[in-house]
Amino acid sequence: MSNIKAKNFDLISLILVISLIFIGLINIYSVSYSDSSSIENFFSKQLIFVIFSFSICLILILLDINFYFKYASIIYIIILFSLILVLIFGKEINGAKSWFNFIGFSLQPSEIMKPVTALAIAKYLSNVHSDIKNLKIQFYSFIIILAPTSLILLQPDPGTALIFLSFYLVLHIVGLPSLYLNIFIFLSVLFISTIIIGMNIMLIIIGCIFSILFMYMIYKKIKKNKLVYLSIFSVASVLISTLIFENIFEQRHRDRINVVLGIEKDLSGIGYNSNQSKLAFNSGGFFGQGFLKGTQTKGDFIPEQHSDYIFATIGEEWGFFGSLIVISLFVILLLRMSERTAKQTNLFHKIFSYSAIAIIFFHFTINISMVIGIFPTVGIPLPFISYGGSSMLSFMILFAGYLKIDSQKKSKW
Repeated sequence: MSNIKAKNFDLISLILVISLIFIGLINIYSVSYSDSSSIENFFSKQLIFVIFSFSICLILILLDINFYFKYASIIYIIILFSLILVLIFGKEINGAKSWFNFIGFSLQPSEIMKPVTALAIAKYLSNVHSDIKNLKIQFYSFIIILAPTSLILLQPDPGTALIFLSFYLVLHIVGLPSLYLNIFIFLSVLFISTIIIGMNIMLIIIGCIFSILFMYMIYKKIKKNKLVYLSIFSVASVLISTLIFENIFEQRHRDRINVVLGIEKDLSGIGYNSNQSKLAFNSGGFFGQGFLKGTQTKGDFIPEQHSDYIFATIGEEWGFFGSLIVISLFVILLLRMSERTAKQTNLFHKIFSYSAIAIIFFHFTINISMVIGIFPTVGIPLPFISYGGSSMLSFMILFAGYLKIDSQKKSKW
C-alpha cells in the first residue's frame, strides 16, 4: 500500500467524472421510470455498478504504483485468456458472445481488456525506452494491441474492437512515424469512396489520376518508382475494400454504413435508431421537454436508450442546453487530463494516462456521432453515463489509474 494525500489528487477531474456519473444516473432513472421492474433492472443495478466501481478504484489507488508495473504482463495474459474462454463459455447477447454470467450479473472481459492493454503497452514501451521508431518495437507493440482486438472481432463485437484503434493514437503521440497515420487516413478515404461510388468507377478514377501523374513525371524526367508502388497499393486497397465490405462484413453492418453514408434510406429498419434519436433531439428544442417528460423516451421509441443511445434522452429532456453541458464536461475533462499528462516525465505514467484519455475520447466522439446519425450504430457506450457494469468498471479503472499516476507529481494545471 502507498501513502496517499487528498491534496495531491486531481480533484477537479474527479468532480467532473462524478458529475457525469450523476447525469447518467438521472437519465437512466428517467428512461426506466415508467416501469417499476425496469427501475430495478436499470437504475438500481447502475447504482450498484457505480458503488462497486468506486470501491474497486479506491483499492487500486491505495496500491503502490510499482505493483502495476511489476504485474502488468501477468494481468494482460490472464484477461487475454478470458477473451478466449468467453468464446467457449460466454453468453450470447445481440448476436455477440461477449459476456460471462454470474448470479444475474454479466461481465464483459473485452471492457476490462481496455485498461489492461493500456497497462501492458505502457510497461512494454517504458521497458525499451519508447524506441518506437525501431521496427521490432513497432511489431511487438502492434501485437499487444492486435491480440485482444482479433479475439474481440471473433465474438463478434466490431464496436469494442474499434476502440482499440485509440492505442495507435497513443503510439503516434510517443513517436510512432507519421507514415502509419497517413496510411490509415489514405485507406479510410479509399474505403469510404469505394463504398459510395463503387469499385469500377473508383478504379477508373485512380487510373486517370495516376496516368496524368505518370505523363507529368515522364515530361519532367522524374523517377517513377514510388508512384508505381503507390498506384499498385491504391488499386489493391480498392479491391480489398470491396472484398471486405461485400464478403466479410455482415449484412447489418453494410446496411448501417449505407444508411449513414446516405446510399440507402431505411427509417423503419437499420436506420430506425438514428431516426428516432434525431426526432428526440428535435423535440427537445433549446431547454428540453423536462425531466421525465420526454415523449420519445417515455414512448420507448429508441432502442437501447438506457445504454448506447442515452444521449438522445439527454437531448430530448434537457435540450440543446443540457447536451451542451454534457459535451462541455467531457471536453474540459479531456483537456485537463491531457494538460496534466503532458507534464509527466515518467514514460510508463505518461503512456498509461494518454491511453486512458484516448479511450475515453474515442468512446465520447463515436457515441455522440452515432447518436446524431453521422456514424454507424456500433454499440459504443457514452463514458460514465451509459448503463453497464463492465463499461463503468472499465472507465473507472482507467480514471483511477490516471488519478493515481497524476498524484505522483506536484505540478498543477
